[in-house]
Amino acid sequence: MSSRAQQPSRRTVLAAAVAVAVTGAAAVPATAAPTDAADAGTGAAAAKVKGLVDNRAWVTYADWSEGRARGVRPVAGARPGIVIATPAGVSDYTDPHTGTTASWEYATWTSQPHRLKVPATEVIPSWNADTPDGTWIQVELQGAYNDGTDTPWYVMGRWAAGDQDIRRTSVDDQTDGKSTIWTDTFSVDDASTGLRLVSYRLRLTLYRRPGSKATPTVWRLGAMGSDVPDRFTVPASTPRVARELPVPRYSQNTHVGQYPEYDNGGEAWCSPTSSQMIIEYWGRRPTAEQLAWVNPEFADPQVCHAARHTFDFQYDGCGNWPFNAAYAATYPGLQGVVTRLESLTDLETLVAAGIPAITSQSFLATELTGAGYGTSGHLMTVIGFTAEGDVIANDPASPSNEAVRRVYKRAEWENIWLRTKRYNASGKVSSGTGGVCYLYFPAHPTPAQRRALEAVGIR
Repeated sequence: MSSRAQQPSRRTVLAAAVAVAVTGAAAVPATAAPTDAADAGTGAAAAKVKGLVDNRAWVTYADWSEGRARGVRPVAGARPGIVIATPAGVSDYTDPHTGTTASWEYATWTSQPHRLKVPATEVIPSWNADTPDGTWIQVELQGAYNDGTDTPWYVMGRWAAGDQDIRRTSVDDQTDGKSTIWTDTFSVDDASTGLRLVSYRLRLTLYRRPGSKATPTVWRLGAMGSDVPDRFTVPASTPRVARELPVPRYSQNTHVGQYPEYDNGGEAWCSPTSSQMIIEYWGRRPTAEQLAWVNPEFADPQVCHAARHTFDFQYDGCGNWPFNAAYAATYPGLQGVVTRLESLTDLETLVAAGIPAITSQSFLATELTGAGYGTSGHLMTVIGFTAEGDVIANDPASPSNEAVRRVYKRAEWENIWLRTKRYNASGKVSSGTGGVCYLYFPAHPTPAQRRALEAVGIR
């Protein structure tokens, strides 16, 4: 079994929507006992532990007010956030994907330290923001290990909703010899040593063109820390909910060969296609003006739009998890987060409240009855459950929109989603995602939706 540090990139796990499983990744290492140390920031009530997962989000005016500000100010209103007030300075940025160097005014906000209730082997941030033309943001993470040392400040993403000012990008080759950034995920290199991240801070840098009055607005910033044990199999949970949500159906394969500059075209667009389905379930979609760049001969141009606006120019794909969540939140009144769930019971709780989910899984063709393919990494949407408890999924790896709705056996589906280790097509050990999913939901959930989200650790 190779170590996580030997992975060339998480692209090998997530980029292909329908590909034979490949060799490579190690699984998430063994779990450590949680501590009950107090949150060092103001968010003890906002940090919710779901067994092996810790979620923390900064979303309120009080949250933004108590961070360390250099040139930013909090704003109140229906969606509190932070904006540039008086820039802290000017810096140059050379875009590695265009070679262009430009000067940018900047301001920063740094969170109070968050003490993880689950000392973590992995941390995945996510954010929701508005970046008008001429603006962008950078998200960084710095943590403390349980051996008393600290990580460097790691760049977790340089992001803008569009792609005209900078190329939206993750940053490769970040490591301190103890942990590594794999595209969008902080990962301890060798968790068998007992090393864990026990706390972290997040830092936002807001950029705009010098002399401009424009500003990014960041409404939500958070991270999911987890310590999921090594496991090849996960027992199926007991069915609880029978409901199906009316989620639109889109096939990524409708777009095969379209816009190959975005990860070789639609055959790899499982993530943005899934994102677009859920966005439209919530009644949002791009305007005709936003879609004007798409070839009018292409069906479902909004899927092409989603691919372009989730594309990570370093990862060279549309499967960056936080970039998908951030894309969803560019639509009015929506939030997006990346988290892990513990079982289909959690998904049933969400579906019962009207909230579908986008899940990440890897499997051989023989491991998921009715799929008809195997994959080293694939996103699909969970939209409901049958009376028998089986999973109703809108699977974008389908030949047409009409064929997207699938019913998958509960035990098979739950296992391929929750496991962290699996055997690939070559018989070698590869990784599984351990229950990763994206959740998109209203900025102002109903009471039932809020209760469901809190039940799975999201506030």
